[in-house]
Amino acid sequence: MNVLNLHGFQGCRHDFAYEALTANGCKVISPALGYDAESPLCILSRLRRIARVYQIQMIAGTSLGGFYAAVLSAELHLPVILVNPFLLPFLSSPDYTAQYIALFGGLARLEQRNVSCIVGAEDDCIGSLDFVQNLLGNERFRIVQDGTHSGGSLPLKEFFGEVLRLYSCESDAFRTL
Repeated sequence: MNVLNLHGFQGCRHDFAYEALTANGCKVISPALGYDAESPLCILSRLRRIARVYQIQMIAGTSLGGFYAAVLSAELHLPVILVNPFLLPFLSSPDYTAQYIALFGGLARLEQRNVSCIVGAEDDCIGSLDFVQNLLGNERFRIVQDGTHSGGSLPLKEFFGEVLRLYSCESDAFRTL
């Protein structure tokens, strides 16, 4: 499965999500993103091109990368795995407030059946855990009690494996119809 992995702010391409995805046999496209060097609209345009060129089947995103992953999932109707998603970037980025607010509005089109999310209960970076759960909560929303904002504190390999098996089974069922 071709997965687009989006790291967090000042993160690296080969983050914990990348490691978990490759350990589960995915072909991972993980671009380096300069969130403070490009506007949100430019970043999203670049991610759309990558998704098209690499025939992306699923998106994963951590922290600020989770925001972009959710927006892209809403636009492209692709499954998304979010790790400690930072969904309110307009609260901390005054240079791009209007662009982030406009993109945030697109989350209204996010299909709950496409969303899987794992968060650390001790994460002090994503804002309100209740807000994230109310927006993204479904049967694949996991809260890890001792988890922090670091993906290394979460059982990503296992969680990603569960989600990937779910979507693999769904696509097998669709092929037999």
